[in-house]
Amino acid sequence: MDSRSPNAFVLSLPKAELHLHLEGSIEPSTLLELRQRHGMEGASLADVEQLYDFKDFAGFLVAFKDVTGHLRTPEDYELITYRLMERLKAQNVLHAEVMVSVGVCLWRKQDFAAIFEGLERGRQRGEKDFGVSLVWIFDAIRQFGAEKAQRVLDLAIQFRDRNVVAFGIGGDELAGPPEWFTAVYARAAEHGLHLTAHAGESAGPESIWGALNLKAERIGHGLTAGLDPELIEELAENQVPIEICVTSNLRTGCCPELAQHPVRRYFDQGLMLTINSDDPAMFRTSLAAEYGLIQEAFGFTDEHLRELARNSFEASFLPPEKKIEFLNLFDAATPRA
Repeated sequence: MDSRSPNAFVLSLPKAELHLHLEGSIEPSTLLELRQRHGMEGASLADVEQLYDFKDFAGFLVAFKDVTGHLRTPEDYELITYRLMERLKAQNVLHAEVMVSVGVCLWRKQDFAAIFEGLERGRQRGEKDFGVSLVWIFDAIRQFGAEKAQRVLDLAIQFRDRNVVAFGIGGDELAGPPEWFTAVYARAAEHGLHLTAHAGESAGPESIWGALNLKAERIGHGLTAGLDPELIEELAENQVPIEICVTSNLRTGCCPELAQHPVRRYFDQGLMLTINSDDPAMFRTSLAAEYGLIQEAFGFTDEHLRELARNSFEASFLPPEKKIEFLNLFDAATPRA
């Protein structure tokens, strides 16, 4: 949406990103590299960039599926993880909780254990070279149903001691209501995994209520919460973190125009907000650009942005001592005059 360079204050802010899909972070140039690596047709940048053109949420889901079709080996996953961490470093994003579409890997009948080794190699190299902290959230495709989600959860439990911190559901909310996943979420909680859910992105506030009933600790998007005053009251009172993704909501058509986005209204109503890029390459944005966008469009002050950046660490699934370590960095980041 906004290709201008973020201002110095935004870049100086220590930031965490909590709603970020690994597969949606693949830049066209990297996708071209993968296409050439696998001898796929249409190996020009223009061909690749066409994949990132979509008109609505349904079109985005198709594009996301097409992008994941380029990921065939553990080395592919290692590459995209490392490249993501390089871009995070450039924006002063110090911690990221990254969703992996494990449901898509299983649907493609890929050897996920081998893929996970690739993911971890990329993460370890990225941490060593860029100093970025990264953990995994395993994401199930809700329209595939609860049985498939249980298989994703099996893998999250298997790799629980290797930087997998949470389980969540994404995809088509209307085709996979939260009520289907009660048993899955209960089992995830029993195994000590944190819980997230996309909710209120392409469905109404009832989807957010459903996610809260699943005991989701954070809500991805929450775009339609404002349609239900009682829900807003509930979210504000319990300080349930809402993972706001402004450009994503515009590009998918879930929010018709920027002026209608509820981010400022939610902030003024006392909701616990974090700012996120969702699928940054596919939406042609970045976390730093999202901060700049809301400041320009909705009048967020530098002090407001500092509060949102602090929220990103407070709402993270990091242990308390790591949160404090990151929050202490804010004393060094001063607003511009």
